[in-house]
This record gives sequence, C-alpha cells and structure tokens, in this order.
Amino acid sequence: MSGSCADILAHKDALWTFVTRDGVEPTNNHGESEIRDFVLWRKRSFGSQSQRGDRFAARVMTIARTARKQGKAALGFITDTLVAYTRGTTAPRLLRSVAPA
Repeated sequence: MSGSCADILAHKDALWTFVTRDGVEPTNNHGESEIRDFVLWRKRSFGSQSQRGDRFAARVMTIARTARKQGKAALGFITDTLVAYTRGTTAPRLLRSVAPA
C-alpha cells in the first residue's frame, strides 16, 4: 500500500469522528477562518524576511484575534503589557480562566 493510503488508514478513526459524535464538523472551516486575516495580511505585505519577524507577526495576530473574540481592544492590551513590562509589574491576562470540564 502506498504511503499516503497507509497514513490515511492510520488516522481512520480521527478522520471519521464527525460521523459518530454530535457537534464535530466534517470540514475545517473554523480553523481556516481563524487564520484568514493573517494569511491575507501576509499575502498583501509579502510576509517577513526573518524568523524573528514571522514570530512577531504571528504573536501580534494571535493577540489581535483573541482580543477581538473577547471584546477587548488589542492595542490597549499590548500597551498595558508593555507598560507593565517596563515597570516590572504583572502583565494583564489575555486569556480567561476556564473551569475544567
């Protein structure tokens, strides 16, 4: 059997989870929509020329996306974080505490 077929069969259970569990979508539309803004930005700006630039862009996009989902201002969060860093105080939290399921 070819490599790709063997790989697919090895992940058979995970690939068909949407059939056996309610609420699991058969597509990855949610994941794709989460990174869409970043992909479009990278396309328009021709990306970065270094790994450091790539890491910075990914982190800023992650902050912006997470803040937007929580109704927070991304620029305000970044500013508050930098102020806390320069003062040596505790930085604000972007992630909410989630109770264990």
